[in-house]
Amino acid sequence: MTSVMFEVRATGRRGPMAAAEEREFLRRWHEEGDRLAREQLVERMLPFVRHVARVYTGRGEQLEDLVQVGVVGLLNAIDRFDLERGLRLSTFAAPNISGEIKRHFRDRSWAVRVPRDLQELSAKASRATERLSATLGRTPTVTELAAVLDSDEEHVLEAIEAGRNYVAASLDEPGEDGEGLSRIPGVVDGGFLLAEDRVMLGEGLAALPERERQIVLLRFARGFTQREIADHVGISQMHVSRLLRRSIEQMRMAIDSGAAA
Repeated sequence: MTSVMFEVRATGRRGPMAAAEEREFLRRWHEEGDRLAREQLVERMLPFVRHVARVYTGRGEQLEDLVQVGVVGLLNAIDRFDLERGLRLSTFAAPNISGEIKRHFRDRSWAVRVPRDLQELSAKASRATERLSATLGRTPTVTELAAVLDSDEEHVLEAIEAGRNYVAASLDEPGEDGEGLSRIPGVVDGGFLLAEDRVMLGEGLAALPERERQIVLLRFARGFTQREIADHVGISQMHVSRLLRRSIEQMRMAIDSGAAA
């Protein structure tokens, strides 16, 4: 990270740092490039970093790890501090420290990589759920959450589902039957057995003109009767029957031709 990232220890033995002392450390660093002053300032500010980091405990990260992350935010604040503004460093550093810790959770602590916009919406949805639950006396619906978050229901649902990927469950964690997932025997997914058939079916459909492809899909994918297809397409039922027979034969020829190639 940087040479200043020494072992974090926040003993606080020296007590709160006086404003004049803090300003002198900052002046020496900004005006003289005194790296020792910067390191001393970081060490004296560690209790404050720990105080901010403690707010984010209980999310699966050790406090000391969060303090280390928070120190990065403190360093950024020290380096960007404007001596002319007259602020205390703690006032300027607090949002930098919090922001760095939040970024750490957002970018590195999810069990599954999730797009940042969904991570942010998931966090907002969680907070909104707590507020609405307290107000309504029940868990809010997706529609109510979407209205509060100014988002569409599909995006909110996606964010809620993404939030479930925050922590990965251990394969050895007991389930309802007391057995861990690692002890549950696997089963054959029937979808894999049909994968090759789907590929061949796609090749056959690709060989059909658009109208014939639509008729085949209406009949075999959506379960339309020939009469319903006729009404939908605008042709006679007898014509539908002829087109189905011809289309099936065309598909069979295309599949056989592909298999022989």
